[in-house]
Amino acid sequence: QVQLVESGGGLVQAGGSLRLSCAASGRTFSSYTVGWFRQAPGKEREFVASITSGGNINYADSVKGRFTISRDNAENTVYLQMNALKPEDTAVYYCAAGRGVVIITRAYAYNHWGRGTQVTVSS
Repeated sequence: QVQLVESGGGLVQAGGSLRLSCAASGRTFSSYTVGWFRQAPGKEREFVASITSGGNINYADSVKGRFTISRDNAENTVYLQMNALKPEDTAVYYCAAGRGVVIITRAYAYNHWGRGTQVTVSS
């Protein structure tokens, strides 16, 4: 029902910034919880940030104070502003969405996924 497309990834130097976008289809997108996850080579997919249909926001400790998640329901888009990037932020970043998500930090709680966008932070 919901299709997601990430964009905005790229190569930046440590301390730089990127803004990722997650464009979604569907007239009921505003009712979905949306999360950002990332996966580095040889690592498990990890939670980054999420925003619920009610606007409640959660961040992983590793990105608090540096990343900001937001949504524009009129445009069916969720954003992830990433500042003060570190080499350890290097990963493929995925946008995920689901209805009635309770365990917001677990990837299995989301049933719609984008294909990901690469973020590489050089030292």
